[in-house]
Amino acid sequence: MSNPSPAQNHALHLDAEALYDSLLVGIRRIVTPETTLVGVWSGGAWLAERLNTDLGLKTPHGVISSALHRDDYSSRGMSATKDATHLPFEVEGRHILLIDDVLYTGRTTRAVINELFDFGRPASVTLAVLVDRGGRQLPIEPALSAARITLPANERVSLDRTPEGRFQFHFERV
Repeated sequence: MSNPSPAQNHALHLDAEALYDSLLVGIRRIVTPETTLVGVWSGGAWLAERLNTDLGLKTPHGVISSALHRDDYSSRGMSATKDATHLPFEVEGRHILLIDDVLYTGRTTRAVINELFDFGRPASVTLAVLVDRGGRQLPIEPALSAARITLPANERVSLDRTPEGRFQFHFERV
């Protein structure tokens, strides 16, 4: 029998549903009636949708894509996220709580903030993530994260959603 890879070891210890519950508790403490949730396509969008429902927020959540503002087209290519950005509210002057599943280098966060400002100037932008895996290349830190893990650079973690709407993590070597 072979030894499990580091990614498999992490997968055994990360319960996405339990981390979601922790994230929900933390967000309850920082959300105000003026807060609007915006989820980063795709895992962050799933989280924002469920958080918006669980928090009973009156303002609909938004979804934002990083595709048009990425700085790594040569290595990643253009994402197939046609019409992924959907902000059913005025961004100008709004307090945005940006939700993402995994924070790593900070490049996706930078790209979605640029996309957000294409729609107006929010009063504030706060970042909350399910998992912070460190490894930042830009000075971006979440105000809230449910977990902090360390993975080798050649491993990736992402959030998946089952057909029943439950969250789980997917680990892979890249």
